[in-house]
Amino acid sequence: MKERFFQPVDNAPLIVFRIFFGFLMACESFGAIITGWVKNVLITPKFTFSFIGFEWLQPLSGNGMYFYFALMGTFGLLIMLGFRYRIAIISFTLLWAGVYFMQKSAYNNHYYLVLLISFLMVFLPANKNLSLDTKFGKVKTENQMPYWIIFLFICQVTFVYVYAAIAKFYPDWLDGTFTKNLLQGTTTRPFFLEIFSQKWFYLFIAYAGIAFDLFIVPFLLFKRTRTLALIASLVFHLFNSITLQIGIFPFFALTFALFFYPPITARKLFYPKRLKQDFVILPFSNSNKNVFYFLIIPYLIIQFALPLRHHFIAGDVLQTEEGHRMSWRMMLREKSGFIVFKVKDNTTNEVWIHNYYNDVTPKQASNLATKPDFIWQYCQRIKKQNEGKDISIYVDCSIAINRKEYRPLIDPKFDMAKAEWSHFKHNEWILLQE
Repeated sequence: MKERFFQPVDNAPLIVFRIFFGFLMACESFGAIITGWVKNVLITPKFTFSFIGFEWLQPLSGNGMYFYFALMGTFGLLIMLGFRYRIAIISFTLLWAGVYFMQKSAYNNHYYLVLLISFLMVFLPANKNLSLDTKFGKVKTENQMPYWIIFLFICQVTFVYVYAAIAKFYPDWLDGTFTKNLLQGTTTRPFFLEIFSQKWFYLFIAYAGIAFDLFIVPFLLFKRTRTLALIASLVFHLFNSITLQIGIFPFFALTFALFFYPPITARKLFYPKRLKQDFVILPFSNSNKNVFYFLIIPYLIIQFALPLRHHFIAGDVLQTEEGHRMSWRMMLREKSGFIVFKVKDNTTNEVWIHNYYNDVTPKQASNLATKPDFIWQYCQRIKKQNEGKDISIYVDCSIAINRKEYRPLIDPKFDMAKAEWSHFKHNEWILLQE
């Protein structure tokens, strides 16, 4: 089995994936500028809610973020062309990581997936063919790679889909509540609203989503069902692209199909003129094995374990959000809420309501009213604004999940000025529902 991982195979799937990946990253980066995403999420806000521990990571001032994304888009094109690939992929990864950790208000699972794949591509020989690096003699042309690269991508896709399927096994998904709400929120046209309101339709979408996530990888792995699975992927992702408008993710997800077909298939489809190249089996260096043993195996262990962490934290992750991110819990619930911050000066006993709308945008406010980590970070901001004073902060916050009744989220008697944040255990100031 160990020898299997280092068996040389045609590198065409990786080469073609690099081209698609670079193109899609360029589209995502330039598209974020054109659609106003950069302006709305990074320029308009006075500050962003970064990942906890990365509060120092804030957007560039003025129009700096436009140049930031334009630079990312340029690196995407360089990745696609395979020009100065190593510099381009490292630079893109660092810039993308900066945006990812810089803001959570527009969190999306495919941003996380892009970060992971970008990181992995830094260590993969994706410019060994069909690249300007080989054309200009910067790297030697090769037509092979170790099998573990294909194994790596298959494992990553498996984690995404299987954990997404497991997360759907909760009442509001199984009875169609969430899919009905989700679909009805995508259109105002009477014809589609009528269809989306039919019980048979939203239940079909709910269970088709579970079935797709559970079986797409096994079906892609077996030759007899592979083409059927590819067609199902096309239908599934195009439907999501049209109804949910989730950017490049549907197309990005489709590119992973390259690694499920025999490696020679990608060469036959995308550059058949080079099919006659001699496939020379060469021994791999120890560095290839070191990357596998000391980077890829630990990476896969982390990817397997990280989505499980919320099972070891008290409470329902749908409510508490503890362990939600980076767990492939995709498009699972709709949340609404209201929040009031009461600040007390312990020296004068003066009490006032803090108007958070002076600080945040409506999009940030919607997250602030429903997500405990946003609440904790904002309380830290209130403390900083009142530095030098002995204050207490009390939060009155209730949320509704999937348009059901409102329930309290934060203990209103807990002094949030003294609250601490824990990544891997339940935070005592978050109320648990029976």
